[in-house]
Amino acid sequence: MRTLHVITGLGTGGAEQQLRLLLRHLPVHSDVVTLTNPGTVARGLTADGIRVVHLGMTGNRDLGALPRLTRFVREGRYDLVHTHLYRACVYGRFAARLAGVRAVVATEHSLGESRMEGRPLSAGVRALYLAGERVGRATLAVSPSVAERLARWGVPRHRIHVVPNGIDVERFAHDPALRDATRHVFGLHRDDFVIGGVGRLVLGKRFDILVRVLAQLPAYVRLLLVGGGPEEQRLRGLAQELGVVRRVVFAGERPYASPSGRVGDPDLPALMSAMDLLASPSDEEAFGLAVVEALASGLPVLYVSCPAVDDLPPHLESGAVRVSGDPESFARQALRIVAARPSGRTPSPAAHHYSIARSAEQHLRLYGAALGGSDSRVRE
Repeated sequence: MRTLHVITGLGTGGAEQQLRLLLRHLPVHSDVVTLTNPGTVARGLTADGIRVVHLGMTGNRDLGALPRLTRFVREGRYDLVHTHLYRACVYGRFAARLAGVRAVVATEHSLGESRMEGRPLSAGVRALYLAGERVGRATLAVSPSVAERLARWGVPRHRIHVVPNGIDVERFAHDPALRDATRHVFGLHRDDFVIGGVGRLVLGKRFDILVRVLAQLPAYVRLLLVGGGPEEQRLRGLAQELGVVRRVVFAGERPYASPSGRVGDPDLPALMSAMDLLASPSDEEAFGLAVVEALASGLPVLYVSCPAVDDLPPHLESGAVRVSGDPESFARQALRIVAARPSGRTPSPAAHHYSIARSAEQHLRLYGAALGGSDSRVRE
């Protein structure tokens, strides 16, 4: 089976890193086209032996990208095209059909109640999305919550398949040696209590809440923000204003796996080991990948919105605590955890529910159904 994955960009984001991890576990030939930004994840995919092509799209209205992508799909003689993220879903689904590929599936990674990938859910966004969805064969939702939103949007329920994101649970296992080494890299003392925030530094992630929480906590509590984005300078300014700038560490974008493999080049699992608590203040998530990764690392978790936790089977207890989104609620719960200083870091059983091997199996079943022209359900 020859598959082509089309994605809007390949910077260090959740959907992008999820694609790389998935392709490591899918036993099929896969190529990747990125419409824009062939960044860190593109380099990682190339290192994994995956062919990555940059289409060079200049913006949402670069209509010349459609014939370029159509030609690439046709010449590649792909059996199936899988699209990821809004712009790639629109252009990729139309290009695949124009190239004669009927087995077209899409993953909806980032549909919230009022935003998709940070953009407001306007009537125009919805109309264009639905027009593209009709030429595909199936849409994968990363959580039941996203599936329900898609159905309310107008996507036929029989075309929606819940296929949750997956993680490599073993990679996130707590490592005391990595904890010490990573703390040393970022100037964190062994006795500091470290609250972590992971994600793009954009308005919707609401990391300003964590800076405000920090100002209400003891001086030995530090904040470690993992990610990059346009809000970084505003967050630094807020930390300066509140007198906590020396207690905030901006780690920047970090890969799922260190490309160098050096202890002095910490990746995301190493940073999770360095934390004592993961806080997720975003009030609108499609899945909540960072929360699941933290659970795999054995971290206590405070969150505002996380479908991955809320949609767990009843018999699985995650241990994550849901809080309202104001700084005071976060601070009260954080103080409780700081005072308790939890010891022992074993993965939560909930993390194993989202193993990447399970996700890859579900993808393969759906690919088979799409190639056969079937709308049969993917077993969850």
